Amino acid sequence: MRTTLPVEGFQVRTLLVLGIGAGMLAAQETPSASVQVTLAQAVREAIDKNLGLLAERYNVSIAEARMITARLRPNPVLTVDSDYVDFLGKFNRENAAGPTELSARTDFILERGGKRERRMEVAENSRAVVQLQLLNSTRTLVLDVQSSFVEVLAAKESLALARENLKSFNAIVEVNANRVRAGDLAQVELLRSQVAALQFQNSVRQAQSRLTQARNRLQTLMGRTLFSLDFDAVGDLRRDSEPVNVEDLRRAAAELRPDLQALKRDQARSTADIRLQMALGKVDFTLSSQYHWQFDNGKAHALGFFFSAPLPIFNKNQGEIERARQEQQQILARIRALEHDIHAEVENAYQQYTVSRELLENVERNMLTQARDVRQTIEYSYRRGEATFVDLLDAQRAFNDATQSYNEARADYARSLYLIDSISGKGVNP
Repeated sequence: MRTTLPVEGFQVRTLLVLGIGAGMLAAQETPSASVQVTLAQAVREAIDKNLGLLAERYNVSIAEARMITARLRPNPVLTVDSDYVDFLGKFNRENAAGPTELSARTDFILERGGKRERRMEVAENSRAVVQLQLLNSTRTLVLDVQSSFVEVLAAKESLALARENLKSFNAIVEVNANRVRAGDLAQVELLRSQVAALQFQNSVRQAQSRLTQARNRLQTLMGRTLFSLDFDAVGDLRRDSEPVNVEDLRRAAAELRPDLQALKRDQARSTADIRLQMALGKVDFTLSSQYHWQFDNGKAHALGFFFSAPLPIFNKNQGEIERARQEQQQILARIRALEHDIHAEVENAYQQYTVSRELLENVERNMLTQARDVRQTIEYSYRRGEATFVDLLDAQRAFNDATQSYNEARADYARSLYLIDSISGKGVNP
């Protein structure tokens, strides 16, 4: 369920799941029957079932429980007393002992200084801080899922490339075998091509292993405790045509980053805490009433009324007031430090985005097509006996390097786009 929480004019869009206990049980179930997931499905499932995020959601429930405590008023005190009890039977009118008394007394504490209102203010701000911290954890989780999803897609591209190379060299091996049987090629050339094919076969196994590991990492982030061998991520690597404006990125990060908003709300909580500690420094009054009943050798009924208040001579809560003030200064320092860190993150993310975009365009424009054409030409020449096996291997390596560079450039560019969304806060505040 998607819930919008207003926090001092800042709309916090949190993705909370009703029924945390049910969510925890759901996270332990067998993975969904759907083995192919899109990025949107992966993100949604991670938000619903990621075990770390499920645990952190309890912080919101804990903060709400503290709000209940903050609203409570002090309990009255009932005291029942029995005094001058003649347990030896010696009381009489002659010795004027006693009489035995029974009494019932009630004490009511009158809080002064707006303590209850200040407690509620602190608790409300604390809950808002926890909600924003949960939103920030969601932001980082979404980025992890997006990055892991890109890793799976990139691993699939690498596996496809390795299989294509293996298929191509298996065809070369078959051609060489026919040429050896026809006496048109030396046996050593066949052996060299077979060794190269075995190397490409090892590359396929390594690419398959990397793909399996990437899929398992993605399933872990999605909260799946049982890995499916048929699990797969489907979709295209993200590629935005609209360029990123660095000024808009800086502005969005300053306005939308939930970790920065959490610190600013924590500053409001600290201010409320100062007011609470000052209120706690004011003494509370206690009003009491008491009913007396005397019996045995003297019978009487009486009422008593009392007023009591501590004398604020030594303890005026000075230490906690000073502690709250110093804590507020600490939060101000943390806000300045985080603003500086966010500025650095924005600059680094924009630099990463710029470089990855230029690299991708350069590979597409200057390397990929040429490397493929060279490989096809050399392979054709080799089949006709016009090129050496060394020429073929060099052309294949050049094609592999160009294609792998292209795949990595596409993946890096997609990661940079997701990183920009995360750093700006747009990933959880669209």
